[in-house]
Amino acid sequence: MSWDFSTEPEFEKKLEWMRGFVRDELFPLETLDLTWEQFLQVIRPLQAKVKDAGLWAAHLSPDLGGQGFGQVKLGLMHEILGSTDLGPHVFGNQAPDSGNSELIAIAGTDEQKERWLYPLLDGRIYSAFSMTEPGTGSDPRQFTTRAVRDGDEWILNGHKWFVSNASRSDFHIVVAVTNPDVHPYEGMSMIIVPTGAPGVEMRDFGTMNDPDGTWAVHNQAEVFYRDVRVGADALLGGEGQAFVLAQKRLGPGRIHHCMRWLGVCRRAFDMLCERAVSINVHGGPLADKQTVQNWVADSAAEMQAARLMTLQAAWKIDQLGAAAARLDIAMIKYFGAKVLHDVIDRAIQIHGSLGFSTDMPLERMYRWARASRIYDGPDEVHRVTVARALLKGYKPAPVPTEHVPTRREQARDRFAGLLDDVTANL
Repeated sequence: MSWDFSTEPEFEKKLEWMRGFVRDELFPLETLDLTWEQFLQVIRPLQAKVKDAGLWAAHLSPDLGGQGFGQVKLGLMHEILGSTDLGPHVFGNQAPDSGNSELIAIAGTDEQKERWLYPLLDGRIYSAFSMTEPGTGSDPRQFTTRAVRDGDEWILNGHKWFVSNASRSDFHIVVAVTNPDVHPYEGMSMIIVPTGAPGVEMRDFGTMNDPDGTWAVHNQAEVFYRDVRVGADALLGGEGQAFVLAQKRLGPGRIHHCMRWLGVCRRAFDMLCERAVSINVHGGPLADKQTVQNWVADSAAEMQAARLMTLQAAWKIDQLGAAAARLDIAMIKYFGAKVLHDVIDRAIQIHGSLGFSTDMPLERMYRWARASRIYDGPDEVHRVTVARALLKGYKPAPVPTEHVPTRREQARDRFAGLLDDVTANL
């Protein structure tokens, strides 16, 4: 199987435009301390420029207002826009909205698309994906949030945790148990809940990369659903389809994360190399020190490996579908997360106290990188997935019931005649 990651010259021009736009328009915004409302006001004219450039919501098909570029092209784009946490919002493919829009596009009714999808795609409303529960780790089989049918309504009760942008959203897509008597993967459903519905209670909390819980781009919340009533038409997809839909959402979503990490890595790597050739210590530039040279060489190799793995997974999705790329996505999730952390860590180290300060973006990138090993499934879960799948292709070696010749004995028997001839001719 051969892979081709090349794109046509016209698309390369778009990528070049993106590089200048992100550098000149988005990087300066990182220095501003904006509220969520201020942030939305500031980025509106930038979003208009992106739409004019034909790059808005590129993860979606043209009939939904996207560009239909495919995963390889999307990966090249995310490598650029992902170099700043502002990029996804400005380009209309930020999490969790990008994944939620794909969900509604796949499983939503016409009414759901009119009410939620099209305003979401247009950037007029925002959403949350409410799945994780406290104490369950990464095991959805332990979910306790319940939705019970009552005539023409669903009654929702439950406790969700780490719901991104819950309090800033206009609606939540909630994963709830609707049939506890079947296998958990068949008994969960997705329900659309307006954020302002009676009984929805939220508490924003701080995280390592947002201690005050006021970050303009993203925040996290704990959510309680107490006797929340929504219409029967709030069910997204068929009853019991939550697990299948979640896999369709999370798979592409994970690869989008990995694509953006490439951009973060490149930005940190550029800072590392610039610092190496700019600073002199102990009689010469840092670039001449073997330790620094090792950092540069190791970072370059790791980034190249992560990039090729990610583009290969993207190519496989384009050619064969997301299901065929399941293991590839899992591998780049845990491999890319480590590369992201290590490259930023080296960049901070070479900058010393400056890298540790907020005068550089590295400290924020570092805190963000730590979260990458947890969200969308912790690294350990993805490693288990890959290992189990690969080990299925192997069988235990047979246990001999009598003496089996060793490899050395087999080789001697096989080449005995030849060895005798060679010895006789010496």
